[in-house]
Amino acid sequence: QVQLVESGGGSVQAGGSLRLSCAASGYTFSSGSMGWFRQAPGSEREGVAAINVGPFYIGGGSTYYADSVKGRFTISRDNAKNTVWLQMNSLKPEDTAMYYCAAKPRAGMWLTEGTYNYWGQGTQVTVSS
Repeated sequence: QVQLVESGGGSVQAGGSLRLSCAASGYTFSSGSMGWFRQAPGSEREGVAAINVGPFYIGGGSTYYADSVKGRFTISRDNAKNTVWLQMNSLKPEDTAMYYCAAKPRAGMWLTEGTYNYWGQGTQVTVSS
């Protein structure tokens, strides 16, 4: 059974940083994608960042970001530890949301929510002005 567990959320002031972690069990990082999505109250869930977790010779390690977080957020992985991180810098109040980790065995459509098969429970990020 695939399980994704997020951690690292919290409350920070604007301009601050947080690092989210997603630990996966029951899921083999041989191909596909791990991603981070977020949902603010009253809004739809949106893709934030994703990483190709396949081998390097087929694009493994490639990263994808929403325009709103480019240059501020960085996604990274450690396949041996079955873990993905999201480093969030220069946080803004509009980054406030529940952040979810997601995974799928297929590559492509990196930030499209409906293509992901597995989801974590989420971790809250609150940025105050």
